[in-house]
Amino acid sequence: MKKILIPFILLLVGCANPGIVKLSPDTYMLFREDHGGIFGSSSSLKAGVISDANKFAAKQGKVVIPITSNFKPMGNGPAQWASFEYQFRVVNKNDPEARRTSLTPRADIVIEKNEKITADIKTEEKTNKTKDIYNELIKLDDLRKKGIITDKEFQTRKNKILNEN
Repeated sequence: MKKILIPFILLLVGCANPGIVKLSPDTYMLFREDHGGIFGSSSSLKAGVISDANKFAAKQGKVVIPITSNFKPMGNGPAQWASFEYQFRVVNKNDPEARRTSLTPRADIVIEKNEKITADIKTEEKTNKTKDIYNELIKLDDLRKKGIITDKEFQTRKNKILNEN
């Protein structure tokens, strides 16, 4: 009887869910599998894990700040149980982070690109001045063609307009 009972107990201990695992001074992880199979409940699994994390923090007089959570549904093959992993920080109640109430989605991959971009932006003022210069030169040329001003006066006024801008 003892020979049968010892391997059975070892088998059960090997299947047990680990408790709260410390990842850093204030960061912990809780992982649990639901061995209920098709009779298991994913919401009960998640609620149980989160409740245990909150109880753990409350025993220390602190609060839980969620970091990440990962739910894996039950698979199709044998021993593919639904599981829930919950990573959290335990902080004092007056910590500013304790005011945050929801999980923040985190990217699997973060790509950072720092690049200096320069742009030559033309404003209306510059555009209008350019058009005004053009119009003034056209008017001056018309005056010269009509004989109202001489070629020398045209060149003098043209140089003055171009040098002002």
